[in-house]
Amino acid sequence: MHAVEPLAAIPGGPVRYRAAQARIVAAALELFAVHGVAGTSLQMIADAVGVTKAAVYHQFKTKDEIVLAAAEADMARLEAALEAAEAEHGRPQARELLLVRLVDLAVDHRRMVSMLQSDPVMIRLLIEHEPFRRLMDRLHRLLAGDDPGDDGRVPVAMISAAIAGAVTHPLVADLDDETLRANLLGLARRFLDLPD
Repeated sequence: MHAVEPLAAIPGGPVRYRAAQARIVAAALELFAVHGVAGTSLQMIADAVGVTKAAVYHQFKTKDEIVLAAAEADMARLEAALEAAEAEHGRPQARELLLVRLVDLAVDHRRMVSMLQSDPVMIRLLIEHEPFRRLMDRLHRLLAGDDPGDDGRVPVAMISAAIAGAVTHPLVADLDDETLRANLLGLARRFLDLPD
């Protein structure tokens, strides 16, 4: 039996990997940020970890599995945020809590947000990944309602894109996290007609 250690501390239950898997995912994230998913080979990951490519294959069968493992920590954080929001009494309180948690996630994980928004391989894998699609459906339903129509869907799409785009935009790269977080929350609340 292999020792298990968390890849990341995640509220609501950590995603767990063996130590070797965690090192592979951490190295892959660094390489993905520089070269993109398509530009990162398994050999590059193996070299970064200091093991053979066969050792990487022993932990993950494909690079796609590594990409999904890299996304799982943030998916678990998003799921924890959704569960907390869904437990709130009343839709306004649920939307407010979810919005705060979404902004926190985006600000705290700018690098991952950038990959989720711009890396074509990451985007394709997540769109095809059923657990990710279910999370997005829950998120959109909580923000827009069960049957929002165009008037409800467009603002949610805009706020999602705005948060993700803002945290990775060069104009705010020099802002500290608290300043960025406060500005994003204030603007998002106004946009969704939530009290400041």
